[in-house]
Amino acid sequence: EQRREYVQSCLEQIQEASEELERLNFEYGKVTSYLKDIEEIEALPELEREELNASAQKIQELENRRGVYLEKKNRMSDEKYHQMERMEEDAAEGCRKLREAEEYQVLIHAYHYRKDDLKRTIADAKGMAIVCSVALIVCFVVLFTLRYVLEMDTQLGFLLTTGLAAFAIIMLYFKYTESVKELKRVENGINRIIMLQNRVKIRYVNNTNLMDYLYMKYHVSSAKEFAGWWEKFQVEKEERRRYREAELELDESQQEFLGILKCYQVKDPAIWLHQTAALLDGKEMVEIRHGLIIRRQSLRKRMDYNREMIIERAQAEIKALEENYPQYAQEIRGMADRR
Repeated sequence: EQRREYVQSCLEQIQEASEELERLNFEYGKVTSYLKDIEEIEALPELEREELNASAQKIQELENRRGVYLEKKNRMSDEKYHQMERMEEDAAEGCRKLREAEEYQVLIHAYHYRKDDLKRTIADAKGMAIVCSVALIVCFVVLFTLRYVLEMDTQLGFLLTTGLAAFAIIMLYFKYTESVKELKRVENGINRIIMLQNRVKIRYVNNTNLMDYLYMKYHVSSAKEFAGWWEKFQVEKEERRRYREAELELDESQQEFLGILKCYQVKDPAIWLHQTAALLDGKEMVEIRHGLIIRRQSLRKRMDYNREMIIERAQAEIKALEENYPQYAQEIRGMADRR
């Protein structure tokens, strides 16, 4: 039993190392192929290399154009963009209607606010008139008391009180009458606005309903917000158009680039789509080659370890077991053959 377990362990090590060696060989072949591709590219004649570099430069420029759009912050979400796109045909007219409705609403509110303010002014004037009247009566009572009870000379007091009372009454009268006149003007203005809107079949209540409907239709809370979204949509639409053009042009340029590389026997041209900078900058190409060489050295070490330290050693241990126990050699070889 121990012998079978020992042989089984050796065989499993050989199997695992063989599979790993197969993977390493595949990767080693890819890295070697990349290095050969670099040699092929760098060995190109001057004219062919210029053609390849021009194609790589075009791809970089198109990728940069595309990157500007992709890296832009505060872009419209696709949901908002498509929402604005659906209402594109009537957006300008809708924005105008919404602005007019809000301006009309503000005008009505301003007139009603002024009307309420004037009513408060008239009420205040009435209140001041009552206060002044009470104060005047009190002053006259005091003056009469001083003159006839205490026998004091109050002629000057009567004159001053009468003058102040007359001045206050005149001022309150003018303020009251002006407020009343302006109130009438405001009420007439409100009536004119409503009459004007009636002539175009839009009443105040209909205007309010219209505003509510437009807010709901365009998913906004004000004409200013809608105008802002509309302006942003116009910019976004142009940017998306340029992005789509860049994408199409980039795809064409990439196909052209791959075609050029295939003509020069490059085995894996697709990888160079992501390494165009290395074709234009010698330093980057040197770094890529150095990285590939380091990777190949690492792969070789791992391959040697699996081949020498695991497979060969395990095989040697099985062979030694056969030699030390010849009576079991056939059984051991049978296990190895089945594996």
